[in-house]
Amino acid sequence: MTSPALTIGPDQSIADAADLMITNRISGLPVVDHDGRLVGIVSERDLLRRHNGGPPRRPHWLQLMTQKNALAGEPERFHTLTVGNVMTPSPVTVTESTLIEEAGRLLEQRRFKRLPVMRGNAVVGVISRSDLLRALPRAIGKAEEAARHDAPMTDERLVELERQYWMQRTRSLK
Repeated sequence: MTSPALTIGPDQSIADAADLMITNRISGLPVVDHDGRLVGIVSERDLLRRHNGGPPRRPHWLQLMTQKNALAGEPERFHTLTVGNVMTPSPVTVTESTLIEEAGRLLEQRRFKRLPVMRGNAVVGVISRSDLLRALPRAIGKAEEAARHDAPMTDERLVELERQYWMQRTRSLK
């Protein structure tokens, strides 16, 4: 997991959220209230989609890039909409003791990119798909090491055991 978690308040502007995400090269943030309790999660997708009551015919970010007049109202929108207006409320969370397999299953089944990690009511981190990807080489290394230790005894290894004093002594006691 990535810890400590960067968080944002629901009253902050979506421009603040976008700036925090860009500066820290992350794609989402837990949203916490004044008491530090998790109230939602905001993602790049939340910032890029238009919140005007109905879904756009094309993705909002694509309209911004292709239509000449599409950017006209965007500066105002980015400073008047708050994180609380666009966030996903009551996000799915995990705890520090949640097994990595369970977190991975939740990410995969729910098609999430990140999950807040909780200790009681406090957000202590975020586990993301990229965290799982970073852990993959270590897991592969551990599996390879276990396979080497679990390898069947070879003639070479048996000969070495035969030369060991404790092995000879055990046989003579039988």
